[in-house]
Amino acid sequence: MSIQVEDPRIIEFDVRTDEMLVNMGPQHPSTHGVLRLLLRTDGEIVHEVTPYIGYLHRCAEKIGENLAAPQWVPYTDRMDYLAGMNMNLGMSLAFEKLIGMEVPEKAMTLRVIIAELGRIASHLVGMGAYGLDLGTFSPFLYAFREREIILDLFEEACGARLTYSYLTVGGATHDLPNMIEIPPGLASLTKRDPHMQLTWTEAVLMFLDWLEPRIREYHALLTRNQIFIKRTAGLGVMPREMAIDYGCTGPVLRGSGVDYDLRRDGEPIYTRMYEGYEYEVQVAPFEAAPPEVVLGDNWCRFYVRMMEVVQSIGLVRQGLARYPDTEGEYRVPFKMNTKLPKDECYLETECPRGQMGFYIVGDGKAEPLRARAKSSCFCNLSVTAPLCEGYLLADIPAVVGSLDIVMGEIDR
Repeated sequence: MSIQVEDPRIIEFDVRTDEMLVNMGPQHPSTHGVLRLLLRTDGEIVHEVTPYIGYLHRCAEKIGENLAAPQWVPYTDRMDYLAGMNMNLGMSLAFEKLIGMEVPEKAMTLRVIIAELGRIASHLVGMGAYGLDLGTFSPFLYAFREREIILDLFEEACGARLTYSYLTVGGATHDLPNMIEIPPGLASLTKRDPHMQLTWTEAVLMFLDWLEPRIREYHALLTRNQIFIKRTAGLGVMPREMAIDYGCTGPVLRGSGVDYDLRRDGEPIYTRMYEGYEYEVQVAPFEAAPPEVVLGDNWCRFYVRMMEVVQSIGLVRQGLARYPDTEGEYRVPFKMNTKLPKDECYLETECPRGQMGFYIVGDGKAEPLRARAKSSCFCNLSVTAPLCEGYLLADIPAVVGSLDIVMGEIDR
């Protein structure tokens, strides 16, 4: 009987790998924020993602319970620090709802102009940062170049460039400025005299005229770029049902095909601001989408924001056209020691990253008994785990970046 001897030259390898825990973050606040993701991986495949928050917590809500309404405005600037004007607006509307205040038409028009300029600036940062996440630097530079001009215009209006405290209870701290010197960035881009004098409205319109054609360049750099499409299309797919179940809002929700926008579908105290304006809510799917795109993927969420930039440009133009003829003042006076009624209210507004809500409880004092904020980014971040499961490590920044998270809003 012959014995089969195994060829000693043949060596069998065990190709199985051990699971590994990988920390992604926390990064510096100037990126997506101090967010830590704990990834459980098998090789390059991610099996589980656990977000850890709290690195930027500042007790903003508890502070709000010890301050009068106008004093709390600066703390809302620091929530979504890329859209401070929109945070100011949401908090102010909540207090106005609680005390039953009605602001004049002029104040509402001013708020639309400022809030939509803030939305443009926020989405431009989202576009540039997302390109940076995926390895391209040029869109980031272009986005910040355009955003700087908006910040220059905000500085002329309120004296600040990041934390504004401009939109406050009753309207705004002061009216839009009249004659200004053309912002340096705008003068350089439009080849105008840097000492040119013009009205604030004319400066905004000049900027919008310059910005609108540039949207096509951004699409060429990112949206239609084949490498960008490969990194975003068909990845991070969030079905409509998942987006609703997790409470996602804003571009994340509309990127999954849900037609919902508080500027149109919210409470009357908020929707009244947008009455008479012509605009369409941007919802996926889009006819212009590449064939690789799947409803609810990274590309759809990104494209909703890009289309909302165009939408906001139109809203700002309409607001500027009607502003000179609006009735009333830019603000209803509100004293610091005004007593809040013994009542409660909750109000959500459509901020760049989704629905930001403020809950206020009054007990007859100038300071609220309870002050709470509901973050849109918190709900959008909660869907990270199911969204990233099964993808490669290299795909995680593309998925998380498409959610456009700002941690200051979560860690209040």
